[in-house]
Amino acid sequence: MSHNYQQELEVGLAAVRTASKICQSVQSGITPAALEKKDRSPVTIADFASQAVVCREIRTAFSDPIIGEEGSAELRADDGAEFLQRVVAEVTGSGIDASGEQICDWIDEGSAKDYSDRFWTLDPIDGTKGFLRGEQYAVALALVVNGKVDVGLVACPNLADVGGEQGTICVAVRGQGAWTVPLSGGDSTPAKVTTTTDSSTARFCESVESGHSSHGHSAQIAEILGMTADSVRLDSQAKYAVVGRGEADIYLRLPTRPGYREKIWDHAGGVLFCEEAGATVTDIAGKPLEFTHGFELVANRGVVVTNGPLHEAVLAAVKQVGIE
Repeated sequence: MSHNYQQELEVGLAAVRTASKICQSVQSGITPAALEKKDRSPVTIADFASQAVVCREIRTAFSDPIIGEEGSAELRADDGAEFLQRVVAEVTGSGIDASGEQICDWIDEGSAKDYSDRFWTLDPIDGTKGFLRGEQYAVALALVVNGKVDVGLVACPNLADVGGEQGTICVAVRGQGAWTVPLSGGDSTPAKVTTTTDSSTARFCESVESGHSSHGHSAQIAEILGMTADSVRLDSQAKYAVVGRGEADIYLRLPTRPGYREKIWDHAGGVLFCEEAGATVTDIAGKPLEFTHGFELVANRGVVVTNGPLHEAVLAAVKQVGIE
């Protein structure tokens, strides 16, 4: 497979595969007792370990800044020693020998916050609640060049690949298309959105819980559009995978409170995957997403993803229900 950004793709794929292996290891050890106690330590450990190995891979190959979600201050604190040792154990268990200090340094390679003409953005575990439930989560990585997402990789360890195997990676390169590959390796499959034009037959892809997007408004929008099909509900940027692969038509990230702005690591990789699969992606006002303002989409409000033909009708319905 030959594409522009071949080195970036190879490095990115290796990084998200290693991170996914770590996340799978940690998730497999989550017990019902831990969930009952609302113990978030597994996702914290996986988050740090995932960011460490991804930043290590990128920094070994490139000098680009990395805008990541985590920093190592918690691990470097006196009361973080036990957590750090558990992170070290997961990283070394993946085949990477490293000290606690090295791992903290790798994590902090993802501490950039400001815009650069070329940078990576990383969400080491997107969908923490899904991760803790043993359900969907993603390791999301993207390369932004001159304000455009040019490479996107979204690894979904618990989402079945198109061939039925558990674990898929959604990959996209600007102008080169979108495709999926099994997490364990294998042949790629092109990704294409649906061709649905009748909104009454369309299907939403939504979060499992309403904290990330307004389910009440989604229900109103569905009524306006005459939609009757049950929504596909899952956590993380796996929702972008579902739309990009043509298994749903619409994904809405509707604002849940005034003044909130989306973080770029929650969307960059998934946005490019869907766009290259034929989708249209804007904010709720119909504006393109702007990745030129550092770690937040400060010029945008919410996110609207559709298969394309339905986009204007969805935007009109969003406006009709009074979302601003």
